Amino acid sequence: MVVVLMGVAGSGKTTIGQQLATELGWVFADADQFHPPANVAKMSAGLPLDDTDRAPWLAAIRLYIDARLDRGESAVVTCSALREKHRAVLLGGDARVKLVYLRGTRELLWQRISGRQGHYMKPAMLDSQLATLEEPGNALVVDIAPAPGEIIASIRRAIAA
Repeated sequence: MVVVLMGVAGSGKTTIGQQLATELGWVFADADQFHPPANVAKMSAGLPLDDTDRAPWLAAIRLYIDARLDRGESAVVTCSALREKHRAVLLGGDARVKLVYLRGTRELLWQRISGRQGHYMKPAMLDSQLATLEEPGNALVVDIAPAPGEIIASIRRAIAA
């Protein structure tokens, strides 16, 4: 099984993903590691990505997911996956890939990303991500306000069911 944690910047994808993978004994991969250098440069300059920029990035993540599944390995993968068409690439219609949407208020998200140091995602880009976001109808939706342990416990209960 592969669990894909999705949400905008500041939703806790990396924090929750790393801890969830550790607790489950699964492999963890952050979508940021799949960005080509041109995407990182664009975001570092405060420019949002468009779908042309995202296409090779999403394809690389899907290849990673396929490789894990082909080897019979479970993994937790993070990705903003803001649009339905992005999620379609990632999920690929495979029932072994589960989508978890980490949802929070703009105020909480802003507070979190404003406190980051050295990350290419600038706080000012939050509004463009929220404007792009198409909330999924086929995901486990988890509120990001509780402590990470509570969030992880609710995800674990849901994927065990």
